[in-house]
Amino acid sequence: MNRRELLYGTGTLALLAGGATFLSGRTMSPAEASEGNFEIMKSEAEWRSILSPDQFSVLREEATERPFTSPLNKEKRAGTFHCAGCDLPVYSSETKYDSGTGWPSFWKSLPNAVGTKPDNSLFMQRTEVHCRRCGGHFGHIFDDGPPPTGKRHCINGLALTFVAAQA
Repeated sequence: MNRRELLYGTGTLALLAGGATFLSGRTMSPAEASEGNFEIMKSEAEWRSILSPDQFSVLREEATERPFTSPLNKEKRAGTFHCAGCDLPVYSSETKYDSGTGWPSFWKSLPNAVGTKPDNSLFMQRTEVHCRRCGGHFGHIFDDGPPPTGKRHCINGLALTFVAAQA
């Protein structure tokens, strides 16, 4: 075996292994993973009837909205961010901050509001965050946030609605 054959063979094996990791590491959608574990369960048709196509893509199919496109990035009023799927309050405006990433970011969720699961897709290890009541996908949690938690909940704005505090 010459050097070229060795390099081509090694490269091919790396690509095949990476593809297998990518495919096998795919996180199941909330609907697939739920198996009746969420308080609110709806059929795909029911979800499609209450969510916009973009919200359905994010909440039910774990898509990611383009950065810097959510109006919630600029939301500065006092209030609460709710799950766009089931209206559960999930984040307080008091924990929102500008991470510079292009998505609404929070350093902490409200108590008993979110669930997490490992996400090994896209050749990396992340923590996926979802609504604990309906299983809707919100985004991911990273360890590069501000004090006091050091966490950054990087959330798709399409997954949330904002309810302003009463004056």
